[in-house]
Amino acid sequence: MGAFMKNHSFTQLIEFEIEPRQQPALVSALATQTEHLAQRYAGFLSASVQASDDGRRVLSLLQWQTREAGEAAFRSFESGEENFWQLIRSHRAKTVTFNSFQVLSSIARSHDDALHCNLVG
Repeated sequence: MGAFMKNHSFTQLIEFEIEPRQQPALVSALATQTEHLAQRYAGFLSASVQASDDGRRVLSLLQWQTREAGEAAFRSFESGEENFWQLIRSHRAKTVTFNSFQVLSSIARSHDDALHCNLVG
């Protein structure tokens, strides 16, 4: 499965538990950080920042062409290049959960409004 899996895109999920008053500033900071990652690291595909209705959770989703591309960007978090730990402290995150996933299936609507499904298996 190792070599086969390298051809699949890679998604990093980072979930923040925060006080609702911190949500707008954290969303803005994550959007800015995502833009920097997209410009600095090869292999960036897409990203989104999502917030729960109650304001207590924010989810950052980053999708990369390969696991290696995603891990290179994540190393910048660990080394402090992207000030990720400062971001966590300054927005007073109660908990931060990191997860990563290989994309094995995706579906999207194309410009002609058709659905395209990419199943890998």
